[in-house]
Amino acid sequence: MTDKTGKARKPMAQAKRAQHKLAIKATLAGVVLVLLYTALISSADAITKFVSGNFAAPQLYVLSGTLVASFCLGAEWLKNGSGVMDAVRTTRPWDMAVRAMATVVASVCYFYAFKLLEFSEVFVFIGLMPIFAGLMTGPILREKVSLAVWFALGAGFVGVVCLFPDGVHAISLGHLIAFGATASGTLSMVMARRIGQFESNALAQVFWPNVVLAAVMAVALPFVYRPMALHDLAWIAAYAAFLFFARWVLVIALRLLAAYVVTPLMNLQFVWMVIIGALIFGETTSANVFLGSAIVIGSGLYLIYDQLALGGVVRSRAARSRGFEPVPAMARADKPATPAE
Repeated sequence: MTDKTGKARKPMAQAKRAQHKLAIKATLAGVVLVLLYTALISSADAITKFVSGNFAAPQLYVLSGTLVASFCLGAEWLKNGSGVMDAVRTTRPWDMAVRAMATVVASVCYFYAFKLLEFSEVFVFIGLMPIFAGLMTGPILREKVSLAVWFALGAGFVGVVCLFPDGVHAISLGHLIAFGATASGTLSMVMARRIGQFESNALAQVFWPNVVLAAVMAVALPFVYRPMALHDLAWIAAYAAFLFFARWVLVIALRLLAAYVVTPLMNLQFVWMVIIGALIFGETTSANVFLGSAIVIGSGLYLIYDQLALGGVVRSRAARSRGFEPVPAMARADKPATPAE
């Protein structure tokens, strides 16, 4: 072996080590962002349950959707000082349309699920999201999910079953609606990751679903509108703020982590469920809920290990966000990724 060859291999090895370090940093950043997301979205969900007792879904979503879309434009203006329309630019309009419609369905389903079920029961269905994500990852993202990951997802499902306070003894309309919310919500997140593989404009992924949500709900608003007091408007404004930051954070996290890793981590919302349910809604949490939470969280931690150990994050495109440089994606011969804006 010549010196020339040895010299050529040394920079290559250094580049691989540097790439691996970037992959680990991106994964850890993704985990932190998902944890932040769980706190934000749990707060928004608590407000949803509170508002659903007095108002219909269109009234909440027309106002909140408009506010969140306005926050996107405002964030772009604060970032660049001009050119706020950059916040709405997307190179994947059809993918964005699918994400937007899935968001509309999920939002409406979650609204009525919170109205019909206990706060803790709705969160039980969120535990199904890793299963849906695993099923959707292959056809939509072309990301291979290993057998070990499927075992972890199965363990997470067992944990979800444990989380039913009274056991799975009856299927009601509320449960079916919550199931639909989980399926459509997972589709929205998987599409967010798909879009994130081709572009880095996270604000667009928050802007368009909320514009579509507000527009669709505006059609039904005249039939269900009720006068609102100032404190009701304040609750909806708070809901919009929590939702804006939660979805923005989630879009970035989905570019740093695989969808089947993000969704188990989102089950940490159960921790917030216990706290919020007890303090605000007077709900008690039984031992089986804590057992199920431990199983779900354990499966999520295993998937993080799988992502770090097997270099799953290296196979994905990471965002140019929060100071992290993008992690090179595996080239696909049939459909190469376009440069992010």
